[in-house]
Amino acid sequence: MCQKTGHHFTKIALKPLYTNLFNIVLLSIFLSLGSGKSYSQDIIKKKSVIPTTNQIDSGKKDSTLKTPITVNQIKENDSIKIDSIVPKKQFLDGKVKYKADKYAKIDQKKKLITLYDKAELYYQEIELKAGIIVLDYEKNEVYAGRIKDSTGKFTQFPNFKQGANVVEPDSIRFNFKTKKALIYNSRSEQGEFKIKAAVTKKENDSVYFLKRAIFTTSKDVDNPEYYFQTSKVKFIPGKKVVTGFTNMVIANVPTPIALPFAFFPMGKETSISGIILPSYNDSNNRGFSLQNLGYYFALSDKYDLTVLGDYYTNGSYGLRFESSYAQRYSYRGNINVRFENLINSERGYPDYSKQNIYNIQWSHSKDAQASPNSSFSASVNLGSSKYFKQSINQLNIGSNLNNTLSSSISYAKTFTTVPQVRMSLTATHSQNTQTEEINMTLPTLQLSVDRIYPFVGKDGVRKGFFKNINLQYNLNGRNSIVTTDSLFFKPQMFRDAKVGFQHSIPLSTNFKLFKYFSASTSMNYEEIWYTKTIARNYDEDQSKVIDKVVNGFDAFRTYSFSSSMGTTIYGTFNFGKDKKIKSIRHVMRPSVSYGYTPSFERYYDTYASDASGTMNKQYTRFENGVFGSPGLNNSNNLGFDLSNTFEAKVTDKDSTKVEPKKIMLLNNLNLSTSYDLNADGITTLAFSPVRVSGGTQLLNNKMNVNFGATLDPYAIDNSGKRVNVFNIDNGGSLFRMTSSNMTLNYSVSSKEKDDSKKDKNVQSQRNGGREDDLFGTNVDLGDSRRSLFKEDEAEGEDKISEFFNSKLPWDITFAYSLTYGNNNRENKIIGNSIMISANADITPKWKAGVSTGYDFVQKGVTFTQLRFERDLLSWRMDFNWSPFGVNANWGFFIGIKSGVLSDIKWDKRSVINR
Repeated sequence: MCQKTGHHFTKIALKPLYTNLFNIVLLSIFLSLGSGKSYSQDIIKKKSVIPTTNQIDSGKKDSTLKTPITVNQIKENDSIKIDSIVPKKQFLDGKVKYKADKYAKIDQKKKLITLYDKAELYYQEIELKAGIIVLDYEKNEVYAGRIKDSTGKFTQFPNFKQGANVVEPDSIRFNFKTKKALIYNSRSEQGEFKIKAAVTKKENDSVYFLKRAIFTTSKDVDNPEYYFQTSKVKFIPGKKVVTGFTNMVIANVPTPIALPFAFFPMGKETSISGIILPSYNDSNNRGFSLQNLGYYFALSDKYDLTVLGDYYTNGSYGLRFESSYAQRYSYRGNINVRFENLINSERGYPDYSKQNIYNIQWSHSKDAQASPNSSFSASVNLGSSKYFKQSINQLNIGSNLNNTLSSSISYAKTFTTVPQVRMSLTATHSQNTQTEEINMTLPTLQLSVDRIYPFVGKDGVRKGFFKNINLQYNLNGRNSIVTTDSLFFKPQMFRDAKVGFQHSIPLSTNFKLFKYFSASTSMNYEEIWYTKTIARNYDEDQSKVIDKVVNGFDAFRTYSFSSSMGTTIYGTFNFGKDKKIKSIRHVMRPSVSYGYTPSFERYYDTYASDASGTMNKQYTRFENGVFGSPGLNNSNNLGFDLSNTFEAKVTDKDSTKVEPKKIMLLNNLNLSTSYDLNADGITTLAFSPVRVSGGTQLLNNKMNVNFGATLDPYAIDNSGKRVNVFNIDNGGSLFRMTSSNMTLNYSVSSKEKDDSKKDKNVQSQRNGGREDDLFGTNVDLGDSRRSLFKEDEAEGEDKISEFFNSKLPWDITFAYSLTYGNNNRENKIIGNSIMISANADITPKWKAGVSTGYDFVQKGVTFTQLRFERDLLSWRMDFNWSPFGVNANWGFFIGIKSGVLSDIKWDKRSVINR
C-alpha cells in the first residue's frame, strides 16, 4: 500500500504459527512500540490512488504520455487512515500539463518529474520546451536544458515563453511560486533588438537583471556584425533597457565609442519619443552647420510629431514640423511645414543677402467605407516659389525643375433625394514658380441636380427623340484670387478677389438616325451673377482710359445651341489563314458637330478712347469676370473629328494556341478641325488648323510612343501673319506644318513587378517632381536611412545560384523628346533631348544606379547623378554624386538600418551654394 510521505512504519506479516504463538505475537508488539512513533488520526474519505499503469519505467517509452498528465494527480493515501494534520495548500494555482517523446519519469521519493527528448511543459501563461525538463514539485521549481544528439552536438535548446516574452537560453531554472528564474546564455528579441546574456536573473514578471550582455539589431545574435557590450543590465520587457558602461563592438573589435551608461527604448509600439541627433556639415558661404537636430514626439497611436532644425554659424537657420496621423477605417494623412531663414555671406560684404522661404505640404484621404455619401481629400503643396531651388535641406532636382506647385482640398456630399443632388466644395491653388503668379479659388461651390426625363412613361423606357429629352440644373460659385508671392495672404490679396455664380440648365436628347448614325442635340441656358463690375471712361486728369470698380449685384444671361452626329465604320483586310499576319482591322469613328451662339450686344456699352471723344469703342461691364463675359459676335461653327484605331491578328508563337493573337498597331490616330460659317476672310479665316495626334505601344507594350502635329491650310505673309490664301495656292503643299512633337518612353526590368508595389519616388511627387528617377532620386537629408533604390522583395537573400545564371535585378528607364517648330517659317528643331536612368545589383550586396541625359539642341549633358549602395546587413552605406552643373553635389552615408538606432550614423555631404 502507498503510505504518507515522511512517516516511518513497520510492516507486519502474519503467518499461521503452530508453536509459542502467544509469546511470538507479544514480543512483536513490544518491538513495534519501541521502535515506532504514535500518531492520532482522523478517518477521512479515501482518495483514489495513482494507477500502477502510470508508474513509468525510466527505461521505456509509454504511449500514454501523449495525453497530458496533471501534477495534481500525484498524491498518496494511507492504507488505513489519513493523518489528522491539515494538508498544506497545493503549491500550484493551476494544472501543469506535460509530455515528452522518449520518456516521462516520476520519482515520488525525490518529488521529481523528468521529461526527456522534445519535452514540453505548460502552466498558466508559461510554455517551456526543451530537450530535458525536470520538475521538482516539492521545491516548486523547474529546470530545462539541452541534450546531445548522436554526433555529440547540443540540440533542442530550451524555449521559455511567458506571455509575449520569449527566451531561448542554454538552460533555465524557474520557480513557479516566486516567479524568479536563473537563465544561462539567454537569447531574446524585444522589438528590433536581439539580446544575448551570459547570466540572466528574472526578478519578477517585469524585471530582469543581465550579466555580460550584448544588444544588436543583427539577424544572427550569436555571430553579429556589430553589438553593444555591457556587464550590468536592468531589463524591463516591452519598455526599456538601462545599462552600465556600454561599449560598441564592430566585427568583434571594440571601438572607442563608449558611454558610461545607456538607455535603449524597447516599446512594443511602432515609435517612441526621443531626441534626433544632428549631422555636421560645412558650407563656403554659410559656415559650419548642424542639420536635422530635433525631437520625435510619439503623441499617440493615431498621430505623431517630428520637430527638426538646422543652424549655420552665419545666422541661417531652418525649422521643420512633420506629423502623420491615421484612424483605422476612417482617414489618414500627413503634414509637413518647412521654414528657412537664409543668409548668404556675411553682413557688410557685397554678396550679402537675407530671405525667408517656406513650404507647406498636406495630404489627407478618407476611407470610402467610413461615409459612403460623403468624401474629403486634400493634396496641398504651396509656399515660396524658390523654395526647392534655394532650400539648404532639400536635394531633389526633379522638384527644382518643376515650374508649377498645385493644391486641392475638396469635400463632396450626395443627398439621396429624388432626383439626387450632389454638392462639392473645393479650394484650389496653382503657382508658377517662374513668374511667381498664384491663382487660387477659395472656394468653388458646385451643386448639381440629377437628370430629369419629363417625357418618360411609366414603363421607364427612354427610346426615341422625345422620351430621351432631359434637363439638369448646375450651380457653380467661385471666389477667384490672382496674386503673387509678395502679396500672398495679405489684405490686398483678398480685396482683389472676384466672386461669381454660374447657373446653367442644359436641355438635351439623343437618338438614332438612319439606323447607323447616333445623333444628339442640346440647348443650354446660362445666367451669370457678379458682385463687381467695371465702368470704363477716359480720365482727362490722367490722360488715359481707366476702369472703375463698381460694387453691387449685376447679372447677364446667355443661351446656345449645339448638335452632333457620328457613326462607326469597321474595315477588315484579310491576308489569308496560312499567313503570319492573318488580318488587319481598321475602326473609324467620324463625327460632325454644329454649334451656334448668338450675339449679346445689349450687354455692351461704348467709351471714348481719347480726349476728343470722337473715337468710341465697345466694352462690357462684365469684362474680367470669373466666368467671362457675354459674346459680342455670334458664333456659328462646324466641327469635324475622325478617330482611328488599327489592330492586327497574327499567328501566336505558342503552337498550342488555336486562336490568333491580337496586336494593337495604333491605339489612336485622331484628326480634328473646324469651319467658321461667319468668317469674313479678313479678320477671321474659315478653316482652323488641323490637329493630328496619335499613340501606340511597342516592344511588348513596354515602349509608349506619342506624336502630334498642327497642319495649317493657309499661307502666311512676310510678317508671319496668316492670310486668306490656301498654302497650296501660294506654291506650297496642301498643309503647312507649323509644329510637331514626338515622345518615347521605355521602361524595362529584369522581372515583372506589380506597379502597386513599386517605390514611385513618393516624396519627389509630393514636391512636384516626377515619379521616376530620370532626374535622380529624392534625397531627404532628414532621414538618410532610406534606400536610394527600389527595395527588392528578396532583400538579404542570395540572388545568384550559378555564375552564368544571374538573378540580380536591374531596371532601365528611357525617355526621348523631339519638338519641331515652323510657325513663322523658322523650320528648326526646338527641342531634342534624351534621358536615361538605370539601376542594377552588381553583386547581391552592391547596388549601383545612374541618371543622365543629353540635350542635342543646347549640346550639353543634362542633370547627371551616380548612386552606389552597399548592404552591410544591419548597416547600410551609400554614396551619391552629381559631378557637374549648378546642382553639383555629393553625399556619403553609413549608418544602422534600424529606426531605433538611426542616430548611430556618419553622414557627410557637400552643400549646394544657392
